[in-house]
Amino acid sequence: MIPKDATASALELARRVLDIEADAVRALGARLDERFLAAVSLILACRGRVIVSGIGKSGHIARKIASTLSSTGTPAYFVHPAEASHGDLGMIQREDVFIAISYSGESDELLRIVPLVKRQGARLVVMSGRAQSSLARASDVYLDAAVEQEACPHNLAPTASTTAALALGDALAVALLDARGFSADDFARSHPGGALGRKLLTHVADVMRTGEAVPAVQAGTTLAEAILEITKKGMGMTTVVDAERRLVGLFTDGDLRRVLARAADPRGLRVDEVMTREPRSVRPEALAVEAVELMERRKSTQMPVVDAEGRLVGALNIHDLFQAKIL
Repeated sequence: MIPKDATASALELARRVLDIEADAVRALGARLDERFLAAVSLILACRGRVIVSGIGKSGHIARKIASTLSSTGTPAYFVHPAEASHGDLGMIQREDVFIAISYSGESDELLRIVPLVKRQGARLVVMSGRAQSSLARASDVYLDAAVEQEACPHNLAPTASTTAALALGDALAVALLDARGFSADDFARSHPGGALGRKLLTHVADVMRTGEAVPAVQAGTTLAEAILEITKKGMGMTTVVDAERRLVGLFTDGDLRRVLARAADPRGLRVDEVMTREPRSVRPEALAVEAVELMERRKSTQMPVVDAEGRLVGALNIHDLFQAKIL
C-alpha cells in the first residue's frame, strides 16, 4: 500500500507522465508533412509486404505496428533485426517496404542489416527522433518521431518516445486503411474469432428463432388463443400474420397488461383489436448488431424477422443476442 504522504506525489507524477506523453503525440501532428504522404504512397505502391523492425522497446512497438497494419488491409510482419542477421533477412524481397524504428537512429542491429535490405532493392522508411542519424540518412523516407523529453523523471527510459512512435504507426495504418477503402466488413474478415468479429459477421439469420419456435397466430384469432401462444413459445409476444403469412401485427405482454387495465371483460376480444399494427421488423440478412440498435431504440426485447415480401420467417429475442455474445 502506498504511504499516505506519498499518495499525492504519486498522483502528481502520474499526471505529469500523461501530460508529457499527450504533448508528445500532439506535437507529431503539427510536424506531419509531405514525408508522411510519401511513406503512405510508397506503401500503397508496394507489390510485396511491409516489414517492420526494431530492437528493445522499439521492437515491441514495431510488432504492434506490424499487427495493426495487417489487420487494417496492409499485409505486414515483424522481423527481429538480430535474427535477420542470422537468416531471416531471406524473408525480405525486392518488392517489399522495410520500416525501421529506432529513436536514436543508431541501433547497431538495424544498421548492420540496412545495407543488405537496400541491396535487395526493398525501400526503406525510417521512424526516428534524429533527422541526422545514420538510419535517417540511409532512408528513402524519414518520419520524424522526435519528442521534447521522455516521461521518465531521469529522461532516460523510453516512454514518451515509444508512445509517439506507436501513435505515428497508428496514423500511418489508418491513412492507408482510408486510402485502400478498407471497410468494416473487411476488418471483420481478419478478426473472425473475437468479439468484434462476432458483431460484424453475425447476421440476424444466424441467431433468430425459426419454424415452430416462432410465436405466430392468424389475424382474427381470439385474444385467449394469442395469450396461449405467448405462453407456449416463451418470447413475451406473438406475431400476427395473414393467410399468406405476411406480418400484420404484434401482441406483447405489455399490450396484454394495457388491455387488462382498460377492458372490463377482454374474453370476447380478437387479437386484431388490440395488437400493434405495422410493427417494426428486421430482415434476416441484416447484421445482428443492427437488430440490437433497433431494439434498444424502441426499448423492446423482441422483434419479428420478415423477408423482402413481408412474410414472417423468424423472431429475435434479446436473450438470443446475449447467448450469441453479440451483447
